[in-house]
Amino acid sequence: MDVGRIILNSFRYPFRNLAKLPLLFLLFISVAIVPIGMAIDNKYIIVLGVIAFFAFILIVPGYLLSIVRTGSIGSSMFPSFNLVDNIFDSIRVLCLRIVYMIVPATVFFLVLATLGPTSMNLLRNFQIHTFLATVGMIILLILVTYIVFEFLLFFAKARMAYFNSLSEALKINKVVGDIRNLGIVNIIKWAIIMLVLMGVISFVTSFVLSIPYVGFLIYVGIVIPLIESIANYSIGLLYSNIAENYNDLDRFEREFKRLKYKN
Repeated sequence: MDVGRIILNSFRYPFRNLAKLPLLFLLFISVAIVPIGMAIDNKYIIVLGVIAFFAFILIVPGYLLSIVRTGSIGSSMFPSFNLVDNIFDSIRVLCLRIVYMIVPATVFFLVLATLGPTSMNLLRNFQIHTFLATVGMIILLILVTYIVFEFLLFFAKARMAYFNSLSEALKINKVVGDIRNLGIVNIIKWAIIMLVLMGVISFVTSFVLSIPYVGFLIYVGIVIPLIESIANYSIGLLYSNIAENYNDLDRFEREFKRLKYKN
């Protein structure tokens, strides 16, 4: 797996599809309508912004999933906007997140219910060191659980994009298998390089926020969608390295069934 090539192609991706970027920019700009309406104290713009925000929630997550799908099949083209498909995919992304967050949420409430009263008693009894240790353990347990399932969700989303199936993404054992096939070392290398580059880009481009009036719109409407398209395409490209194996397996199964039918 050539991690460097994956990242290089990811950063080239949005600039190969300049014709389709303006619509994506407009969708992200819609998020800024509410703050603008509040800034100028215009209730009509605020209402328009709320409507635009809900449209954003219904369309954009599904469209970003289609960008992951594009990367997973090795295409370099921006997917076309399809309102029905994008809304359907957004709902599937939401359902996937809800399911994968059940365990972290359960751990959160169980830990608070069991260790919360104990930590409060320690505080009342001025056992500060024990209280801090208990709170630290609570935070660590919740954080580790969340990170693990967020990591799984990351690749479950890629699996759902490639197979175009929510049920496939809910097969945690298959998701874990995908992670093993990709290789933890490859994933770590890819994640570190992407995080560093994204951090640098975010820091450098954050200076546009200092531009009066339009700086915020430029950052929200151009910088963020570019970063999102790069990140989602990159996870798709990463997943494409094992997607090829699925294609080979499908061909093998079809050939096996054909031979079995002949016999």
